[in-house]
Amino acid sequence: MKKKVLIGFSGGVDSAVATYLLKKEGYDVTGCFMRNWDALANNDYLGNPTINNSCCPQEVDYNDALIAAKILKIKLLRVDFIKEYWDYVFSHFLSEYKKGRTPNPDIFCNKYIKFDSFLTYAKKRGFSLIAMGHYAKRIKIGNKYYLKKAKDLNKDQTYFLSQINEKQIASCLFPLGDIDKTEVRKIANKLKLNIANKKDSTGVCFIGERHFKDFLHNYIPAKPGKIIDIKNNRVVGKHNGAFYYTIGQHKGLGIGGISGEAAEGWTVIKKDTKKNIVYVTKGSDTSLIMSNRIIVTDLNIVYPIKKNMKVGVKFRYREKDYPATINLIDKDEMEVIVPSKAKAVATGQAAVFYTPKGIMIGGGIISEVYLDKKRLDK
Repeated sequence: MKKKVLIGFSGGVDSAVATYLLKKEGYDVTGCFMRNWDALANNDYLGNPTINNSCCPQEVDYNDALIAAKILKIKLLRVDFIKEYWDYVFSHFLSEYKKGRTPNPDIFCNKYIKFDSFLTYAKKRGFSLIAMGHYAKRIKIGNKYYLKKAKDLNKDQTYFLSQINEKQIASCLFPLGDIDKTEVRKIANKLKLNIANKKDSTGVCFIGERHFKDFLHNYIPAKPGKIIDIKNNRVVGKHNGAFYYTIGQHKGLGIGGISGEAAEGWTVIKKDTKKNIVYVTKGSDTSLIMSNRIIVTDLNIVYPIKKNMKVGVKFRYREKDYPATINLIDKDEMEVIVPSKAKAVATGQAAVFYTPKGIMIGGGIISEVYLDKKRLDK
């Protein structure tokens, strides 16, 4: 008897091709479109009276999913996790931004929605497994399951899966782990899928292609303040809220040219959300945002660790892994030492750890950042 699998079917090419590969392997596959965000109810389109359900991006994706499901000859379900998303993901996201931290909601969407609410939904309906179109590998060592980086390292998404536990990993199939994006597109075109050449979604999961600051304005009121050159304490610009900025940011600062000075660009070095000040430095000097000791909390460790363990650590998606040494301070706090120094590590972001063979050890949330003994996030 075929195993019944419920796959997260988003209306994108990855989940559609993942569905095809599962069917090819002999699974009984059903698709399910998750609606996690209500753009209209949440006033995402304030100021645009022409917007309606027929052109809301999420509804476009659903219509694409319906057509793709028909081509693949699978049933498509639809489920709303709007309340769960607001309670467990978006509320946390807003709270972190108000504190001046830089959260990653996609990680918590995976933890609480796709691998919790969705998994529970699937199990209640008699499905043996769930599946996702993430680029990641599920491997088994002994009697336990772990995640490993995908073959396509440019698309690898294990960073976003760093908060899911072993039970959740064991319950999910990742059909795209051993192929690259180019092959996914080839398969989709061969199948004549309607979304074969559909553009990949970018940005935060519920924001999509919209301008991030404009979106946040709906939930965190603008609070004008000063942008200060940290080297000589002069005001070089104004901003609409210190919490909108990220350490290391060098685009979208709105700092004009200064008379008599060469245009070298600016980089955010520090932000003080209590005083509502953003500190910048001129040019490409990044020495003020280099760190070598990071404290990580909210740990999710799925692979065995030991004292002074040598790992690769990733602080941002698609950035390089830094060679590091990790040590537990207690069961939910870890010290990460990066001898080569890491650039622009920001509190609220995820730190994800890997073995030399690319097996994901787990991850946590950055809470303190140091250069030697000097704390940088204060």
